[in-house]
Amino acid sequence: MLIERIGFTPLKGGRHMTHDLADLTADGPVGDRAFCLVDRSRGRVLRTVENPGLVRACARWEADVLSVDLPGQTIEGVPSPSGETLKIDYWGRTAAVQVCTGPWAEAYSEYLGYDVVLCRCMTAGDVVYGASVTVLTTASMRLLAERLGREVESQRFRSTFLVDTGDSTSHVEDSWVGRELRVGEATVRVRAVVPRCAVVDLDPVTGQNDASVLRELAGYRLRQGEINFGVDAVVTAAGRVRTGDQVELKGLSQSLPTRD
Repeated sequence: MLIERIGFTPLKGGRHMTHDLADLTADGPVGDRAFCLVDRSRGRVLRTVENPGLVRACARWEADVLSVDLPGQTIEGVPSPSGETLKIDYWGRTAAVQVCTGPWAEAYSEYLGYDVVLCRCMTAGDVVYGASVTVLTTASMRLLAERLGREVESQRFRSTFLVDTGDSTSHVEDSWVGRELRVGEATVRVRAVVPRCAVVDLDPVTGQNDASVLRELAGYRLRQGEINFGVDAVVTAAGRVRTGDQVELKGLSQSLPTRD
């Protein structure tokens, strides 16, 4: 098994960018969803499902500089703490964030049509749904494409890693729950399957609702009221992961099951 794609974004809700490598720490991939946009009037993090235009923005965070490509403009600078702390809602739980100074609040407020502020999370993972690392497999993506009758971009699922599992059976990753994966120089422990929402119906570049992915998944992946696809994991040994790195299920004594 190999790492086919690495993806994350420094700004929650922004386009899920492809990266050559990821440095995994106990908190997850370095630079992943370190920032978020907050609607002060509602006291909560912006939700992509309600603001699909967020995926049109490409964010990069390098050498402390946050650069965001919005339609028609690029804004960048060093996001410095303003000294203001907010307690905001993130899908029913409270997260503490620091409001950042810089050009992003004005630019995003104009783009979205209402006032928002850029914030930095005070605790890593506070605006991450589930565990810090998520994994998809090419076998599961292949089955979904067959059922939909069209290719589906893995970016719709915003996973940290897309793993090439060759001819293994679809959803082989479900059997990894509770086990450890060696990914490049790091090790992660698979925690659970990942419940999905309507964001997977959005084109990962335009934000347009252009496919009934969630409905199709519901036809064969609905379990106990949740539509599951892929798994999430926590980092148990830090290290660097590169595209093309080997992925090994630790303690595996036999080959992965293959399709008939």
